[in-house]
Amino acid sequence: MPTPATPETVPSISEDIQTSSGTGFESRVVVYNCDCHTYQQVIELFCRFIPGMTSTKAFELAYRIDHDGEAIVFTGSTEQAENVAAKLAGGGLKVAVQ
Repeated sequence: MPTPATPETVPSISEDIQTSSGTGFESRVVVYNCDCHTYQQVIELFCRFIPGMTSTKAFELAYRIDHDGEAIVFTGSTEQAENVAAKLAGGGLKVAVQ
């Protein structure tokens, strides 16, 4: 049975946002749109909990989440990704580690 030709809807990140110096980048944090936070709240959470995040990049990611339904906001080791995801989830965001 042929596989359907449905493209994935994973937004492309034009800027590398991880800042770690390790070599085992194996996990990513995805944030999903929940319509329960303002852009400013999301930007503040991203800048507070994602290493190396800038307010400009945080706005771009918040915009992508609002319009595409999700965005990869962090890429790093599984331990780092789980830590970032836990902090973002503690701020009320819908997150997943992949």
